Amino acid sequence: MLLDGDEWRAMLRGFQSEAWRLETLPQYLVPQEAEELEAFRAGKRVDPDTYSSAYTEDLKRLRGEGKSKGRVHVLTRPLSEYLRFEFSRYYASHVLAGEDIRILDVTERENPLPDVGDFWMFDRSTVVLMKYEDDGTQISRELYEGDPAPFVEWQRIAVAESVPFLEYTERGTE
Repeated sequence: MLLDGDEWRAMLRGFQSEAWRLETLPQYLVPQEAEELEAFRAGKRVDPDTYSSAYTEDLKRLRGEGKSKGRVHVLTRPLSEYLRFEFSRYYASHVLAGEDIRILDVTERENPLPDVGDFWMFDRSTVVLMKYEDDGTQISRELYEGDPAPFVEWQRIAVAESVPFLEYTERGTE
């Protein structure tokens, strides 16, 4: 089943306790981010301590409801321009708003999740496969109909093998 529009928004809002994502690409081409990416290229930065958006407000609401949202981004250095943008524009403020963002840097080590693609998992029971072109353009979101157990295990590995975003950036690993 392909998820889009209202169905996808309902999935992102309708979970009971946890929404979690694995990201594996060095860039995502998102048309809605084009203007912000151009501002980043021009040297404009946001202050994560004061930045507010619908997403950060939603994160605060979820946290207040006892729900959690998290992700692990698998990457290699040097960071792509997009990852530097994502770190600066989104990740820092999202962490401060309550999202558990972690980094799994596989530059100098074996990737513990080889051949595992991007996915969202909701309440450790519903999995949505995120499909992309090689350049990061999204193709589709597909509801996975099989056993979620492998995805639960991949989440466990990703979290165990990664470090919190702020810890990663404090190391100056760009």
